[in-house]
Amino acid sequence: MLKTVTSKYTRLSLIKKSFRKCSHYSTKLSYKHNLGEEPLRHITIGTLLDETVSKFGDRKALISRHQKKSLTFSEILNQTDKLAAGFKELGLEKNDRVGLWAPNLIEWYIGKMACARAGLIMVGLNPAYQPPEIEYCINKVGIKAIVCADQFKSQNFYENLATVAPELEKSDPGKLKSNNIPSLQTVIIMSENKKKGAYNFGEILDLATNDSIAQIRKYQRYISPDDPCNLQFTSGTTGKPKAALTSHFNMVNNGYLIGKRNELNQKHHTICLQVPFFHAFGTSISIMAALNHGATMVLPTDGYNPDKSLDAIKEEKCTIIHGTPTMYVDLVHKQEIRKENISPEIAVAGGALCAPHLFKKMLSVLNLKKVKSVYGLTETTAVVFQSMVTEDEEKAVSTVGHVGEHVEVKIVDKDGVVVPCGTPGELCIRAYCNMLGYWEDEAKTKEMIGSDNWLMTGDQFILEEDGYGKVVGRLKEMIIRGGENIFPKEIEEFLNSHPNILETHVIGLPHERLGEEVCACIRVKPGTNVTFEDIVSFCKGKLAHFKIPSKLKIVEEFPKTTSGKIQKFKLKDLFTST
Repeated sequence: MLKTVTSKYTRLSLIKKSFRKCSHYSTKLSYKHNLGEEPLRHITIGTLLDETVSKFGDRKALISRHQKKSLTFSEILNQTDKLAAGFKELGLEKNDRVGLWAPNLIEWYIGKMACARAGLIMVGLNPAYQPPEIEYCINKVGIKAIVCADQFKSQNFYENLATVAPELEKSDPGKLKSNNIPSLQTVIIMSENKKKGAYNFGEILDLATNDSIAQIRKYQRYISPDDPCNLQFTSGTTGKPKAALTSHFNMVNNGYLIGKRNELNQKHHTICLQVPFFHAFGTSISIMAALNHGATMVLPTDGYNPDKSLDAIKEEKCTIIHGTPTMYVDLVHKQEIRKENISPEIAVAGGALCAPHLFKKMLSVLNLKKVKSVYGLTETTAVVFQSMVTEDEEKAVSTVGHVGEHVEVKIVDKDGVVVPCGTPGELCIRAYCNMLGYWEDEAKTKEMIGSDNWLMTGDQFILEEDGYGKVVGRLKEMIIRGGENIFPKEIEEFLNSHPNILETHVIGLPHERLGEEVCACIRVKPGTNVTFEDIVSFCKGKLAHFKIPSKLKIVEEFPKTTSGKIQKFKLKDLFTST
């Protein structure tokens, strides 16, 4: 499938390039093809790990502060091949699905690399999943083995699995037969504690022999870059998550180009990683970018804690920070209180849209040189728009960056016609990074990717003539009030500039006369108060009357996925339940 996409993509790009030469008007349409500065690489993740070890073997790859452990790239490779050999000893075969269900731990990273080296498909699972959710995911993609943590916060992973599969406690390790999750045979716990029916992580490493490790190294030549290697569940902000399948080729190249734009190729950087591994931000923007360029990743803690992040930035001398906008809101607030002597160079924001005023606060409060945006979807591996190495502050704070290398984009109206630059429409993407498809869901795949291989994002977007992009909002989140089209993002960004508001999310609720009304949910700074009257007064004269919220709800926390995306459908329940 990927070869077909690539060949069509190349052919059509040449046709469009020729068309641009003979039509002046076409250059002003919302179509851009960034040809790239260097060719894409046709290698696997396993081969990339070998290459990185040959260049940076003694360099720290991962520092896990909460585990009090660190590993060099050479040590990562050794542990990876032992685990890959252990997976083979368990009977796992090419393209079998292996679930990683844990917070940010060294074992998670090794598990991902071992899946790649063993020709298996890694499935990233949200550590916050409850029994019905993990049952759905296991059955959705047919997970054969699951590697999970022992405990995380209130989560007991083994107990949750035993709730779904009561047979586990009476099974021999590796021989689970469950009525509820029939595909799952093997449970591996990232712990030294022995659990009935499960292996612990160390036991799988111990299955490896010198011969089996040598076989893993020889096996690399039989894994194709076009083979699938990663299943990423969509965030589930609107319902049941779908599983996007990506290849080695997708992940290696997207990681390389992400790292290049984030300046990982210019010096040895140390990254403070606040985002979860299981999400595309952790898997591609962080792990794959760092692996491509030999950067060091620092895990401040297993979950997210802004105080721990500040400690890590200060003590490990982190030069780059990765986080979602919500995380940066908290980090800025903590730094305003603690006033630590820190000097990171770059902050990368993604996972959700980041308001311009937050960017500016990050620059000043966190003592940064640059703030960079990344924009993409799970279905595009990770990133398609990203800040350039050199750009002015206005571009950095008001756009989601410039179209990525080797990526075609266009903006279309509701009839699929390309609109002029600067005109809002739906963003469509055709590129090397587009997913192979949704796992065993041809209908949903065809809904998103047309026969011409354009992927429809569902995002209302503006493309500027210079290749920079701006997100107007989600088409599905657009509010229609009395015939007026309203995008929540504009109102959210405005309300976030209020001195006592930390975070805002705007939704539409049914209204008998107007169709929908604008409702705002806000999180305020500790010790402050914001009333509905305050909001109305703040908006008057600055927002059109129809954009001013008619209802207000103050919340302590927003319902969101572990990846930081707000579940707006749950916000609606806050209004309807009162």
